[in-house]
Amino acid sequence: MVLDWVGRHTGRAPAALAARVAALAQSVSADGSIDGILATAGAAALERVATQAGDRSVALDLLAADALITLALLARAQHAPDQLGDFARTLLPVRGAGR
Repeated sequence: MVLDWVGRHTGRAPAALAARVAALAQSVSADGSIDGILATAGAAALERVATQAGDRSVALDLLAADALITLALLARAQHAPDQLGDFARTLLPVRGAGR
């Protein structure tokens, strides 16, 4: 179900990016909502990127993390638009609060 949804929403993306997004989404337990699965996959991908060397080798994973978070927001907007703001605030911790 998640891969079908992802496929419908990444059809115009470059093939390598669409494949990486699908692989990362598939790596997360399928228990849960589409938006939750995508958010979990995106956060995990971003965490992996943050722990790697800061060179071009992580570019595809960084793009995939961004895409997964964006897709998670889209999925939430489609099925529960009234909860989108609250959902968005839970996705990633705010760094540098109070600056």
